Amino acid sequence: MDLESIVKEIRKKVLIMCYHAGGGHVAPSFSCVELLIALYFKILRIDKNNYNNDDRDRFILSKGHASALLYAILAEKGFIDKNILNTFCQKDSILGGHPEKHLVHGVEMSTGSLGHGLSYGAGIALAGKINKKSYRVFALLSDGECQEGSVWEAALFASHHKLDHLIAIVDHNKLQSLDKVDNILTLNPFVEKWQSFGWEVREINGHNMKEIIDVLEKIPFSKNKPSVVIAHTIKGKGVSFMENNPIWHYRIPHTKEEWEIACKELGIDKSEFREVFK
Repeated sequence: MDLESIVKEIRKKVLIMCYHAGGGHVAPSFSCVELLIALYFKILRIDKNNYNNDDRDRFILSKGHASALLYAILAEKGFIDKNILNTFCQKDSILGGHPEKHLVHGVEMSTGSLGHGLSYGAGIALAGKINKKSYRVFALLSDGECQEGSVWEAALFASHHKLDHLIAIVDHNKLQSLDKVDNILTLNPFVEKWQSFGWEVREINGHNMKEIIDVLEKIPFSKNKPSVVIAHTIKGKGVSFMENNPIWHYRIPHTKEEWEIACKELGIDKSEFREVFK
């Protein structure tokens, strides 16, 4: 299966999982589907059969509310059983609304409280440097998360320690839970901020698979400097009425009309949502 086909299948699976849960962060997951698929299918050096290998690459989903997406990809890669995906956010399920390291095979860090993933990643990267390990550390952040002071403390720390095997990827969809990022607390000038903190920056279209893979294959962008990829994305990508609309931060379709449109645009058989169309 080619990567674009996997993208389509994963978007379908995320919506189906959230349907069974009765809710979920669909739109925030949809904005970073291509980013995670590029990482897990082309970039990360990890092995489901030897996952505790000290030399494995680390991926941290700092925007932990996109957990449904991470679970769907971990299942596709064989880290967890596909048969449990539809237990997402249900009683006694290991698949919670935010990923938990001690419960889910393949999760590097329990995340959800925003602003901590980059700090954790910087610590792991420093340990790797001290211990002369070859692994890279990737952390996916949301742009709203970059309003947190702890992100910039970690950015200072990483550049000071010359952690060129640390890579931050910012899902820059310009929206957060209640409004546009610029209306809450603007990040601009965003590129210049990262540069002033000692990072090497690249900007890409976060939905262009070739562009994503090409840039990630070039890391580190500069010796002795951490790398950050600012990925311009669309929140709710793939479903027209969700795209660029903050009301869909935590929401699934409610009306038959919304489900009809979502099914058509994502290519989902309506039989997946029997209770909606009965």
